[in-house]
Amino acid sequence: MTEFIKEFWSTLAQMSPYLLFGFFAAGLLSIWISPALVERHLGGRGFGAVVKASLFGIPLPLCSCGVIPVTMSLYKHGAGRGAAVSFLLSTPQTGVDSIFVTYSLLGPFFAVLRPIAAFLTGLFGGGLVNLFDPADSGAAESSKSCADDCCTKEKKPPKWKRMLRHGFVTLPTDIGLPMLIGLLIAAAISVWVPDDLFAVRLAAGSNLLAMFVMMFVGIPIYVCATASVPIAAALIAKGLSPGAALVFLMTGPATNAAGLSTLWGVLGPRSALLFLFSTAFCALASGLIVDAFLPRQKAVEMMHHHSIALPDWAGHLSALILLALLLFGIARKYARKAE
Repeated sequence: MTEFIKEFWSTLAQMSPYLLFGFFAAGLLSIWISPALVERHLGGRGFGAVVKASLFGIPLPLCSCGVIPVTMSLYKHGAGRGAAVSFLLSTPQTGVDSIFVTYSLLGPFFAVLRPIAAFLTGLFGGGLVNLFDPADSGAAESSKSCADDCCTKEKKPPKWKRMLRHGFVTLPTDIGLPMLIGLLIAAAISVWVPDDLFAVRLAAGSNLLAMFVMMFVGIPIYVCATASVPIAAALIAKGLSPGAALVFLMTGPATNAAGLSTLWGVLGPRSALLFLFSTAFCALASGLIVDAFLPRQKAVEMMHHHSIALPDWAGHLSALILLALLLFGIARKYARKAE
């Protein structure tokens, strides 16, 4: 148990300065890029809308309602099915906060690779939907008056308050519980999983099997883009190939049972199946490409030799601040549910 606590705190201290900066950057983006702005740019049903939807989704900080309702709002306000699916594929896989955390725990290679993979997955999935399921019932509703929060004309607080509230209240509320669970799982893997688990269980050259295992674990569950990073780092340290870890980083945040059922009901079964196929295909393809060019040992070296040198006290202080924010977010979330 002592080792478990040490691993938990060590991971928290390593990632907390980057995540706090990511919260600040996400707060800035929340006042620069509004849902209303995204909706205005994602109208239409051509491939250009798919490209813009995938690009918008990579850094976009979303409010606590989550990516599914925002995507359905885009569709209702006139975005094509392809653009909606593209946005839904690229947005949850990464974000400005998860990019900083990815850099802190997995190194610059994965920090650059994750947004690229998310963008290409959005292009692929949105293009498939445009090609095989182009009908759009959502466009018929675009002329209706908007009643969503993003369209209200009520007076808003000053921008600096909205920035701080989104970055250091809304985001910790959104990811607080998944983030703590991810850190606990990562600490448990580090302490109690044998170092040679994957080398023993999976024969040499069977990385594809590990990718399928990670895919079937990642698709039905929900793990946010930030919380998935410490789990992936712990799995790589225990012998998992970087390509298989990437499969988990892509499928875990991008898909879950609730999201798939919503897609099925709103966009129809064909778009939902194309969404699922795009996620699985792009994750496996990305994993195979990564394993072809990045040996696991090299990935481990990059995980341990990239961080900006910070004094120990800065990491511990950041960890205390982050832990307080996450616990406050969890308490706030449950207090709102109890109302």
